[in-house]
Amino acid sequence: MSERDRLSRRAVLQSVAGAGLVSIAGCSALEGGRDGTATPVDGKRAAELARRFAPTLYFDQAEPWFPTDPRPYTSEQDGETVVDGFDAFNGYHERMTDGEPPDPTVFYHAVEYERSPLAVVQFWFYSAFDQFTTNFHWHDWEALHVFVDTETGDPQLYVASSHSRKVPNNEFLDPDPEMVPRILSELGSHSSALSVNDVRDRFTRLPEGDRFADITNSAVETIEDLAEIPVAYGLPRDEGSRLPYLVPEYEGAPLYEHERLPSVSREDLISESLTVRSFDSLTEPPTDLPTRETGLVFQHTDRGEADPDIEYDLVPSSELEHIADFTGPQLSFEFAVPEFAEDAVAGHITTTGAPWDQPRYENPAADISEPNHRAALAERYDAIGAPAEIRTVVASLSEAVSNDDAPEDEGLTTEDTAVESVALLESDPEAVPTFSGLAVVQDVPAGDHRFTVNGAGVAPHSETVSVPDAETADGPTRAGVDGEVSLVARENATRLEIDPSGTDSDLTDLAVEDDFAGRLYDAPLSEPDAVYVHGGGAYTTEVRDRDDEVGAFRVNPDSEADTATQIEQPRTGKASLASFLVDIAEETRQAVLNEMDDDGDDDGDTENGSSGSGGSGNAIQGLERALAAVVEAARRATKRAEAGDRGNADKQLQVVADRLQRVAARIEEASDDLSDPLSNAARKRLEQADRRTKQAQAADKL
Repeated sequence: MSERDRLSRRAVLQSVAGAGLVSIAGCSALEGGRDGTATPVDGKRAAELARRFAPTLYFDQAEPWFPTDPRPYTSEQDGETVVDGFDAFNGYHERMTDGEPPDPTVFYHAVEYERSPLAVVQFWFYSAFDQFTTNFHWHDWEALHVFVDTETGDPQLYVASSHSRKVPNNEFLDPDPEMVPRILSELGSHSSALSVNDVRDRFTRLPEGDRFADITNSAVETIEDLAEIPVAYGLPRDEGSRLPYLVPEYEGAPLYEHERLPSVSREDLISESLTVRSFDSLTEPPTDLPTRETGLVFQHTDRGEADPDIEYDLVPSSELEHIADFTGPQLSFEFAVPEFAEDAVAGHITTTGAPWDQPRYENPAADISEPNHRAALAERYDAIGAPAEIRTVVASLSEAVSNDDAPEDEGLTTEDTAVESVALLESDPEAVPTFSGLAVVQDVPAGDHRFTVNGAGVAPHSETVSVPDAETADGPTRAGVDGEVSLVARENATRLEIDPSGTDSDLTDLAVEDDFAGRLYDAPLSEPDAVYVHGGGAYTTEVRDRDDEVGAFRVNPDSEADTATQIEQPRTGKASLASFLVDIAEETRQAVLNEMDDDGDDDGDTENGSSGSGGSGNAIQGLERALAAVVEAARRATKRAEAGDRGNADKQLQVVADRLQRVAARIEEASDDLSDPLSNAARKRLEQADRRTKQAQAADKL
């Protein structure tokens, strides 16, 4: 069984407030314990630490940009030394000879904390360019932090950087002192995954037999379906995930066509086999993208432990600190994206800046993203502060597909996503890539956020997430979704729109359930709102108002239609729920009659709910009549509620409840004569009708 099969799970969107789940890489909006002061280690000791822990680097076979020295590309601007993006990008490819990367170099920086026997040696990897799914930018700096006890000489913690402060890093507590750190660099982005077990060039998220995992990040323990998944970015393509890459654009043309890049061609970017030119031009996710294969291996010149492809030089980063900035104009996506999305990733599609201007350069503990790791170091060393309480949004994604157990175009199931996606919070914009179908956005401010997921070949998903203040939250709390965050392939997607304006109801929440797949959407309601659903589903759409009154509407979108399905004048209360009972019972009754017609039966006077006898037998006729009786009673309940007659509305709803019990008995009697899909659907709809009847009876609002 594959890892993805073992990790198959029901998708959930959850907001977590608390110290026990996820922290951040970088600076938090919430203050934890203050870290002590760190000062640079003297040159000789720093060099010794660097040589001892110099990592072996494993790259994807499609990687175009390897760790190099930026100094050949420096220039003077306004009296300062800078590295211009065009110069570095073009110069790197100009200096590459026969596929040999120029100037293979890793930079190091070592600090030690005052009043604690703890030092950290940092390894900084510079690449001339970054091309990825969520972003692309001039220059790229990635880091590995090795925390070392200066009394024992033993490493305490590895922290390998992953994209940004919003994405959890890959970390390992108490690594083997005899083992050289190994980095698995992600294609294009150069995000650093760890390899610490005996499988040198592969990332292992979970223990396998006697083999331990490559990370010790804790799992999402507060969400039952995700309880085994460590919160770390990892290396998605090495875990069997498909990850599409994008082509950067500048001034209206692909970047490789720019006149200032004469040494750069399309072949110098990520391979076309991994690239999509537009998310929305694909009708379904591109599942034929290749997964990761190991390419070049880099090792420090003095290591001498193996026969690497490339030997790199170790250089103190202090030799670069005269460089004031790494510059370059903002790039664009090659295809149109919502304006908020491009603004959201603007920080990623310009440049990363200089490492020595970042807080983690002087205080590497700022890069610890796993609170349990920070807590462990805080217990050992006075210089490390306790973890802060961090608000985190976790979204596990699935894909809605047709269900073979349901009638055609009337039922769905969900399965693991085949392709990784992009997630962002519009109100706190920074795009993050998903890993193992999981999106994790860290350090989220309290309040309401519009959470959006987009991906190649799927319709975008967007909903409001309410994130509580950590000071008022009573532990982890739900944030918007009780069921799956389910993506839909564009070829199957249709919009379900709801506009509560002009109604008396003060609506607050919207939910969508499929008969077979269950609840697929549940979030605070914007006015108006819309959600993409699979055209082959049969849905119950639920609304709630500020008084927690419920309304329900039956929706069966036309899978072939180009227009959106609209719910106009949505309302809550008895009349809404009783009307829903009319619709779902009549829908099921018509399906039974249609199956009888297909079997060659004479359906007789269908308008009055009676049918002729024949091939399907008395059991099916009894089911059809029982459903017709429910329709009749539900219509009466609707009329009474709309007229303000609460007493008689409730009497008719009790009649509906009694007649639904007869429907249940008739379904069992007719099950041998009905097709399996219709029999399954009838049971599912009966469960829905029972629940909505109880809600209607309990409703205060007419």
